[in-house]
Amino acid sequence: MRKNSLALLFCFSLAACAGSADKAGDSASTGNSWWPFSSAEKSTTKAKTVAPKIDHQLTDAWLDEYEPRLREALKGSKMQLERQQNVLVVTAPVDSSFNPDRPSMLMPAVLGPFTRVAKILEKDPRTAVLILGHADSKGQVEDNRKLSEDRAKAVASIFRLSGLQRDRLLLKGVGSNMPRAANDSNEGRALNRRVEIVLTPQKTLVALLAKYNQPAVPSKTVADQTTKVAAE
Repeated sequence: MRKNSLALLFCFSLAACAGSADKAGDSASTGNSWWPFSSAEKSTTKAKTVAPKIDHQLTDAWLDEYEPRLREALKGSKMQLERQQNVLVVTAPVDSSFNPDRPSMLMPAVLGPFTRVAKILEKDPRTAVLILGHADSKGQVEDNRKLSEDRAKAVASIFRLSGLQRDRLLLKGVGSNMPRAANDSNEGRALNRRVEIVLTPQKTLVALLAKYNQPAVPSKTVADQTTKVAAE
């Protein structure tokens, strides 16, 4: 049921909040080790809830259907599409996506690609979207987390304007806790400043998030929905 799905999505966590986050901003990552949903990655805390099983046949069929459509939607942009295990990830570099004078404002050039992606997904009730904002380790930890969340909200607003139902949309600012590269060079910090759009069937996302037990922070725009579910 829709209420149960919404409750599940907001009750589960991201691996980005678990483990040794204090060291993450200064350490280089190798391969896909930054990615919290890797099959090799395990939660560092004991889960309180048994994770639902992923229907790999359903997920693989979804990935095969949506990967070429998303690649077409992103053609000509500086965004990248990666097929990770069970998910598709659209990565938007901050330096070419956000206004340097207003760090949480999207540049006009990225509105088209984001909107095309949102339009592909909006009418498919199977699909869930998780938007993760990332920062480098320069500056204060809390400032980086807040900025990364504001950037995630800016991208999420395009999906909401395109009609994506809120029970299929989550966002989180993880600051510098999930680096893709070392933060000891300009190039590395640029790689770490990014927004990722994680796309997968809704049941798959619920199963992935259920591996972790720290509650995700809902966006301000969907807080009322969360409060309503909690009250019921």
